[in-house]
Amino acid sequence: MKILGIESSADETAASVVQDGHKMLSSVVASSLDLHTVYGGIVPEIAARSHIETIIPVIERAMSDAGTDWIDIDAIAVTNRPGLIGSLLIGVMTARTLAIVKKKPLYGVNHVLAHTYANFITETPLPGYSLGKPPKFPALGLIVSGGHTQLMLYKNHKDYILLGQTKDDAVGEAFDKVAKILGLPYPGGPAVDKAARKGDPTSVKLPKARLPNGYDFSFSGLKTAVLRAAQAMAGKDFTFPSTQLPKVLNAGQKADLAASFQKTAIDTLAEAVKAAEAQFKPSSVLLGGGVAANQSLRQTLTKSLRTTLLCPDIKLCTDNAAMIASAAFYWHDKADSPYKLAVIPSL
Repeated sequence: MKILGIESSADETAASVVQDGHKMLSSVVASSLDLHTVYGGIVPEIAARSHIETIIPVIERAMSDAGTDWIDIDAIAVTNRPGLIGSLLIGVMTARTLAIVKKKPLYGVNHVLAHTYANFITETPLPGYSLGKPPKFPALGLIVSGGHTQLMLYKNHKDYILLGQTKDDAVGEAFDKVAKILGLPYPGGPAVDKAARKGDPTSVKLPKARLPNGYDFSFSGLKTAVLRAAQAMAGKDFTFPSTQLPKVLNAGQKADLAASFQKTAIDTLAEAVKAAEAQFKPSSVLLGGGVAANQSLRQTLTKSLRTTLLCPDIKLCTDNAAMIASAAFYWHDKADSPYKLAVIPSL
């Protein structure tokens, strides 16, 4: 079964053809990241306009790269939740129109849960991908991105529960905000990771949130603690504007703050996953989302866990359509109406 996946929940316009849920025949991603960098975050209106311009060429390229025509496509899968409403609308309306015109079944997909399905992409004729073995159930799934931090337990493809999630900032959002405090470029994840390699992760003592549900997360306090530590390093009090900190901190101080923040954030995630591993005895632990590309996170989880940790190829950590098509294959039961499928920006 060949499924055309379409993803447009944020600033990437993506399309992919995936066969039988695991063989990626094509993956095309057009990002508008450069347009947002100057603003330090995604501007929804700019993202939506970019999707309008690129979505048809991206789909056509994905079909061409896969060597498929519409007669070969068995279904269409599209992200319809959650995400930026304008971005979601472009993808969903395009998918609905194609499903009607081409007479194909249509499946709406939860973008967040689909992130772990990048681990089910285990075969591809495309060069330059490092793919792993198929995951085994039961499985833990840690989904870490700019908008979401969730710990899932999958008993099988259609039976899963949410163990815990962030109560405020997602871990990727915290990376972005700390990067801004330190005057590092957007997106913050790669920038903080790069700076952290030159710093001492034990130089600044930062707090870890302790919530009643041990599988929930909170990163807002950690972000504030970094701000206060940065102000103290600069010899200023709490009234000193965060926007002025990059000018008064030296490179060594920024590196130490980045390293200490990253270690604290990653240890917080790893401790929750390790506790869930002890309680639920999974056969696999799956990592997904943009922050899954962080090498320190991968290394820490690998050392902390007894269970095999499965990580997607770096190119499949950030938003892509292969994970959408894969998830649809394993979840599909009843198709959605191409005349009624709605977008759900928030879940």
